[in-house]
Amino acid sequence: MKVCIVSDSHDRAEPLARAVREATALGAQAVIHCGDLIGTQSIKPALAIGLPVHLIHGNNIGDVQSLHRLVRLSEGRLSYHGADGRIDLAGRRVFLVHYDDYGYAMACTGEWDLVCCGHSHRAEVRQVTGVNGRSTWLVNPGTVAGIAAEPTWVMADLAAMRFEVRALGGAPGTDERHSTDRPAATMAARP
Repeated sequence: MKVCIVSDSHDRAEPLARAVREATALGAQAVIHCGDLIGTQSIKPALAIGLPVHLIHGNNIGDVQSLHRLVRLSEGRLSYHGADGRIDLAGRRVFLVHYDDYGYAMACTGEWDLVCCGHSHRAEVRQVTGVNGRSTWLVNPGTVAGIAAEPTWVMADLAAMRFEVRALGGAPGTDERHSTDRPAATMAARP
């Protein structure tokens, strides 16, 4: 299963929808949004593309009542998980959280196949060895809105556990593909 991972859209509907369209063209079957969506108007164009969206709120929460109303109207395409989410996609245990330090902490548990986070506006893909010796992928797609950084998102292949940071507009971003088959430069332990 291929998944579009985005974060920090900050009320900017067009870049978010563009990333989802690009991911759909590459075979994505679902979207994970790691928070800071803010307004429900921001997600409507992306939802119209038709992929199911898993969303958490981040530190810029926006109108939660409106978000709950949109969930009800989405016919099951929008799942709002609150401050963090625990989901199963394609047999993979996935944890969603906005804050990158919280994401790193959850990856350190070794209980997840994938932890997706945001907040820093810096795209990063790396493996973290948990306290139980098991590796977890930690993926931060950066900011799809391009606030104080290049607009980026991540294309994930959950079957192969491969992740590609992509610049908005279709070009691969600064990171190359990462998989469990080979080590990547961004897998260094966090200080």
